Amino acid sequence: MKATTQNWLNYAEIDIASCKKLVEDEFLTNSVAFHAQQAVEKCFKAVLEENNLKIPKIHKLILLRKKIERFINFKVDNELLIFTDKVYIETRYPGDMGMLPDGKPTIKEAEELYKFADYIYQKTKELLKTNNPKDPVLNL
Repeated sequence: MKATTQNWLNYAEIDIASCKKLVEDEFLTNSVAFHAQQAVEKCFKAVLEENNLKIPKIHKLILLRKKIERFINFKVDNELLIFTDKVYIETRYPGDMGMLPDGKPTIKEAEELYKFADYIYQKTKELLKTNNPKDPVLNL
């Protein structure tokens, strides 16, 4: 695996670890949504990197997934992908600037986002065979 691919996965792992620490705190469910989306985005970009494809400066998971579909061998739930994108964008700003109609994600929704992101991370890691030593710069 290319070192740059591993770096993408290392940073996705940081987002997954953040979700794990924050997921049960009702005050921080929007942060779980943010980190879950970021983890999935970084996993998809790792697949692009490993396959020598240009990494677009976009954050939309559906668009990124379309770019990697031919390279992945695992199922990705499109509804959860859309929901992850929606809460990522809509929980970044208060009030009329983007909050979800019902406010921040619930703890149940945060748990679902965390589990989904972790699933994508684990499957991507398996796909890319990340048994290599982790990036010594990050020392993860």
